[in-house]
Amino acid sequence: MHSTLIVARMALHSSDEVARLFGSFDATDMPHLMGTRRRQLFSYQGLYFHVQDFDTDTGGRRIEQARREPRFVRISDDLKPYINPYDPTTWRSPADAMATRFYSWEASA
Repeated sequence: MHSTLIVARMALHSSDEVARLFGSFDATDMPHLMGTRRRQLFSYQGLYFHVQDFDTDTGGRRIEQARREPRFVRISDDLKPYINPYDPTTWRSPADAMATRFYSWEASA
């Protein structure tokens, strides 16, 4: 499984609304179109962590293709009052907010 982690800033006390927006989005076929197998959202002291799991590492390409979908554009717009780039001076797309994995471990079967 391939995972991505997006780091951003989140307005305090907005986690319920952000979860609602993603719940509605994930109830459509958009996760399937993007290849998303699992999505997890975390917050910590004003930071937002968005983990997406994919079967393969092609998720990034599929997300780039999905960015033109009206539903993707809509959720991006709907999240703007709550989620802001971690570094607005360098942000151009979600790829600019993705953390780099530098260690991974899995339990053996």
